[in-house]
Amino acid sequence: MARITCDFFSEALTLNTSMTVILPEHKTNKLLPTLYLLHGFSDDHTIWTRRTSIERYVSELGIAVVMPNVDHSFYTDMAYGKKYWTFLTEELPQVARSFFPLSDKREDNFVAGLSMGGYGAFKWGLNKPDQFAAIASLSGVLNLAQHPQENTDHPMAQTLYNVFGGDNIEGSMHDIFHLTRKLDQSDEPKPMLYQACGTEDFLFEENIAFKELTDSLSLDVKTTFDSGTHEWGYWDYHIQEVLNWLPLK
Repeated sequence: MARITCDFFSEALTLNTSMTVILPEHKTNKLLPTLYLLHGFSDDHTIWTRRTSIERYVSELGIAVVMPNVDHSFYTDMAYGKKYWTFLTEELPQVARSFFPLSDKREDNFVAGLSMGGYGAFKWGLNKPDQFAAIASLSGVLNLAQHPQENTDHPMAQTLYNVFGGDNIEGSMHDIFHLTRKLDQSDEPKPMLYQACGTEDFLFEENIAFKELTDSLSLDVKTTFDSGTHEWGYWDYHIQEVLNWLPLK
């Protein structure tokens, strides 16, 4: 495998940003299937390669892995900050495909992430189901509508206010539960969904609530709840499960 870190100027963010990309070593004339792999709140584009063996896990799969840096944005055009949703969904795929031989076909594109990145993966895939064949969340923040903004002692409140500006998340493009119901009732393509969370994770209850929702719908969802907390040992193991689950040709 080849691991490359690219610095480039983002028009959406009006600043220099970075992405880390893993590419197969063996050359091919075919455009590569691509997994967009998203980081959590306290991390950046380098964390998956530093804390897991993702490079080794994908070495025989013939896919590219694109890992962008989105700061503390919750993969959103921030009310008081940068336009990370525009960067992620519009600019990043275009830039990555201009640098590397990546397929733009829906059946060749997947997105996954952990914690804040699990939220980002579901948010991206559910808002843009025509772009992805499969989306996966590990220990995801799946019910942001229930997280407080501003004027509380909750450690994330000010950050969420900076991102969403105090707007009501429920029923919006930022609400994973709303997006899931909407997709189930729509005629749009329906990506496969993968959800995993440790039973000792502080986000377990909202992951349980998401499973209860999907149990009532007709979407193709694989759920794994097993022993684990919010830590890299859990994610290193379960990203292997995600790779085995992906509908690779």
